[in-house]
Amino acid sequence: MKKIIVSCFVAGMFFTANAQNYWKKNAGKTAKVILTSSKTNEKMVDKGTVKFEKMDQPKEVDACIFVDPDFKYQKLIGIGGAITDAAAETFYKLPKNKQKEIIDAYYGKNGLGYTVVRTNMNSCDFSSDSYTYVTENDNSLKSFNVSHDEKYKIPMIKEAQKAIGNNFTFYFSPWSPPAWMKSNKSMLKGGRLENAFYQTWADYYVKFIKEYEKRGINVWGLTVQNEPMATQTWESCIYTAEEEGAFLKNNLGPTLWKNGFKDKKVMIWDHNRDLIYQRATTTLSDPETSKYASGIGYHWYETWNNKTQLFDNLLETQRAFPDKFLAFTEGCKEQFDRSKINEVSLGELYGRNMINDFNKGTALWTDWNVLLDETGGPNHVGNFCFAPIIADTKTGEVHYTYEYYYVGHVSKFVKPNAQRIGTSSNRAALTSTTFMNENGQLVTVIMNDSDNDIDTNLWIEGMSAKLSAPAHSIQTVIL
Repeated sequence: MKKIIVSCFVAGMFFTANAQNYWKKNAGKTAKVILTSSKTNEKMVDKGTVKFEKMDQPKEVDACIFVDPDFKYQKLIGIGGAITDAAAETFYKLPKNKQKEIIDAYYGKNGLGYTVVRTNMNSCDFSSDSYTYVTENDNSLKSFNVSHDEKYKIPMIKEAQKAIGNNFTFYFSPWSPPAWMKSNKSMLKGGRLENAFYQTWADYYVKFIKEYEKRGINVWGLTVQNEPMATQTWESCIYTAEEEGAFLKNNLGPTLWKNGFKDKKVMIWDHNRDLIYQRATTTLSDPETSKYASGIGYHWYETWNNKTQLFDNLLETQRAFPDKFLAFTEGCKEQFDRSKINEVSLGELYGRNMINDFNKGTALWTDWNVLLDETGGPNHVGNFCFAPIIADTKTGEVHYTYEYYYVGHVSKFVKPNAQRIGTSSNRAALTSTTFMNENGQLVTVIMNDSDNDIDTNLWIEGMSAKLSAPAHSIQTVIL
C-alpha cells in the first residue's frame, strides 16, 4: 500500500481511501479522445478510444502524463466569459440565425458548457461610449436606472441565462465610479474615489444588484474594482490595498449584508498575477475586512513587464488563504489583427493559462469578451482585441478562433463542482490538468505547444494508455 502525504494548501482537498478502488474497477477499460490539431486542421474531433493496459515503473525515456485520483484539490465553480457592451452590441447586429448559433455555441447543450457570465457596471473600454446609471451629482442616487443596459447587454445576458439553466453564475465589475465621485473628475485615466463618496458608491452596487435581480438576473458575485492599480486611457480607478480594504470593511461589505446580500461572493484585487500575493496579504490581513471577501480575482496581463505569466504567485496566494477561492476574471489576446484570427497561438495562449491556472488552485475561470466584431471592438478608446468568436457585422459571417476550441477542451467536458485531480508531466512541452466530475468521470486535458509530435503515455496507478500528441495540439481524454 503506497504512503499518502496529504497537503492542505488548497481548500477542500482531501484523501479518499477508496480512490484506488475507483481506478481498479476501470482497469483495462477504454477512454474517449477528443483532439484539436493545427497540423491536420482538426477541431474538437472525436478520435475514438484508447485502452489502458498494465505499465509498471515508467522509464525516463517514456513521455508520460501521471494522474493520481487519490489526490483531490479545489472544486470548479465554473468557466465562462464576459458579456460586455461590445459583445452584446455585436451580437444584435447579426442575423437572428447567427445570434442563435452563438448562444448555442457557448451555452447550449452541445456547446462549450459555459456557465459563467461577467459584465461591467458603468461603462468600460469595451463600450461604445462612457456612461453611468445616475445623473450628475445625484448623491442620493434617486435617478439610478439601468435603461442603458436594456438595449443590448441585459437581453443577451438573459439569452445566456436561459440556455445555461440552473448553473448560471453571474457577476459584475466596475471600471470607474461616476466622474463627480472621483479625485480627477473623470471616469478615464485613473483617479481615486473621494472619501466623501465611499458610502454613496457602496450604495450604487446595491442599486445595481437590485435592478438586475428585478429583471430576473440573479447576481452570484462581484469584484470590488477592475484593475485597481492601472491608470488607463479608458475607465479606471485606483485603490491601494489599504484603500480597497477600507472600502470593503467600512462600506461595501456592511452595505451588502445590511441589504440582504450576504450571500454575494465578493472578490478583491481583480488585476494581474504580479501583485496578487501582496494585495491579498495586505487587504485581507484584517479579519473584519476578510470576512466580507469570498475570493481573489486576477488577470493575465502581467506580461506587460514580464516575459512569462507568474503562475507561482497563485499557488502562494492560495496557500496563504485556503478559505478564499481563486478566480481568473479576465484575459484576452490584445492588439487585434484580423489577418491572424486563424493562428493556433491564440488557442495556445488560452490553453497554457487555463491548465496552469487550474493546477495552481483556480476555481473560477472567466474569459474576456465572448464576442467582438471585425475590428476587434467596438471600443471607444481604440483598445481593440481578439475574442474566441469574431463576427463580421457587415457580412454576417462568424469566425471561430482557436481560442474557442482550446477553452472548449476544458469547459465542454469539465462540469461545475468537478474536483481537480493530482496530475504531472515529465516533458516540458506537454502541459496537463485533470478533473473528476461528480459522476466519477475522469477528464484529462493535454496540450503540446512544441513543434514536434510526441508519443506519450497517460499513466494512472500502474495502468497506461498510449496517446499521440501532435505538434501544436490539445486533446481531452475522458474515462
